[in-house]
Amino acid sequence: MHKRIRVLAVSLVVIMALMVCMSGAAMAGEGSELEKDISYIVQKGDTLYGISRKYKVAVSSIMRFNDLKTTTIYPGQKLYLPLETQVPVNVISRGKVNITSEDIDLLARLIHAEARGESFMGKVAVGAVILNRLSSPYFPQTVREVILQKNHYVYQFSPVGDGSINLEPDKSSRLAAIQALKGDDPTNGALFFYNPQTSTDTWIRTLPVTTKIGNHVFASTKA
Repeated sequence: MHKRIRVLAVSLVVIMALMVCMSGAAMAGEGSELEKDISYIVQKGDTLYGISRKYKVAVSSIMRFNDLKTTTIYPGQKLYLPLETQVPVNVISRGKVNITSEDIDLLARLIHAEARGESFMGKVAVGAVILNRLSSPYFPQTVREVILQKNHYVYQFSPVGDGSINLEPDKSSRLAAIQALKGDDPTNGALFFYNPQTSTDTWIRTLPVTTKIGNHVFASTKA
């Protein structure tokens, strides 16, 4: 009887070891997807139609992803492409800050809550603001602390206060989080963003505007 239990125990250990190895291989495969960028730098002579044919995506999808009002593009411009890409779950290192899968999920949740209905570029921009704050001495030094920060008992980001940050983020928001973590910053270094149609904060409107994307205005601190 005892021998049979020992054999069963050994078998369980072997099975668990195999599962760990398979899990590691799967994560390695997912991690390799991090190298599959979903952005494209416009070259001289490119047209939006030509790019759409090359990557087999609709012109309208590219325009929607990048908040483009016309089909005019220019050399050096970065375009986001609505490609099918797996979201990695391994740890990413951004500068001196280690980003965990939990951080990615929380960042994606905030992006989803703040930028639902915005273009993909607009979603990346929201993520970039969070990460820009990590480099600022005026904000906390972890993704979680930045997102959950309070100012005079009021959360910096309204989705944290109203609970919408708990909504399950869509794939687009997860990919936007990854792009922001990879260093994409359409905001030109912004530390704040707001919707001028709904924001009642008069102070934030006094900050220098770095850019406007969709319904959001992005701003930095005063010089």
